[in-house]
Amino acid sequence: MQIRHSSRRRLLLSLCGLGLVHALPADAEDPTPSGTVEISQVQIAFIGSGNLGGGTLHYQDNSYSFTIGGLGIGGFGISKMEAIGTVYDLHRLSDFKGAYIQGRYGYAAGEAGSGDLWLKNASGVVLQLKTKRQGLALSLGGDAVYIDFD
Repeated sequence: MQIRHSSRRRLLLSLCGLGLVHALPADAEDPTPSGTVEISQVQIAFIGSGNLGGGTLHYQDNSYSFTIGGLGIGGFGISKMEAIGTVYDLHRLSDFKGAYIQGRYGYAAGEAGSGDLWLKNASGVVLQLKTKRQGLALSLGGDAVYIDFD
């Protein structure tokens, strides 16, 4: 994966106290790209955080719509997020849905905002996302999110 080591190191240090380190892909792994995703969601945070939205999984020449939502800790404000990214280690479509642990950092200030998300589920599926945010928010923390097909 193309994760900058300095950014990843900062995020790992931030998430150590949250017990979310295992949600991020390890350097020793050689993940296999399986598809792509597009996600749109709203996040509200005031120490605790919540998010709700939906997206599209592009996998094996097909597109599947899904919903995504969750609760977590860390951050302040409200923002709308658009994300695109790569899905790794998805061997069966049924492995995509379910509970994920998410590590995140980013910001939003009006129309300007960006960040990165990493999600991993119990089946070993990893989502690496680049985000664009709108609103007024600072995001650093972790969440438990759930993805289900529409």
